[in-house]
Amino acid sequence: MKPEIVLAYEFVEFIPDELKERTLYISHTYCTAVHKCCCGCGREVVTPFSPTGWELTFDGKTVSLYPSIGSWSLPCQSHYFITKNKVVWTPTWTKKQVARGRAREARAKEKYFAKTQPARAATKTPSASPLESTKPKESDAPQRKPKLLV
Repeated sequence: MKPEIVLAYEFVEFIPDELKERTLYISHTYCTAVHKCCCGCGREVVTPFSPTGWELTFDGKTVSLYPSIGSWSLPCQSHYFITKNKVVWTPTWTKKQVARGRAREARAKEKYFAKTQPARAATKTPSASPLESTKPKESDAPQRKPKLLV
């Protein structure tokens, strides 16, 4: 059984070089939260806030992060939620579950950014020489009688 952990939190502009155990550092300026992994391994866990990433909720007394924190790239493979300052442990995922989760996140990002990008206008394939398309064709030129200069 994993230990019950209650986190403190600090709102900061810059994340400090030295992180305290059991403290979630929150930077609104840089839209991110950072803490030492709650398993005790001491590794730094970074959770950037974005429409397709983590969301922070602050109710005036406690903080929560959503979705869960899966430290899949760390040796500990810890998996937990931070809900109202408490660490809620969840089962470690298999490699297959991690791959599916990452694929789901990638699809969500792709879908989100496809909606936020302006539609690209259809473009013509350029001719071999850009000047060729601007040169008037002889048949397009107005027909004039040559002037005689005396």
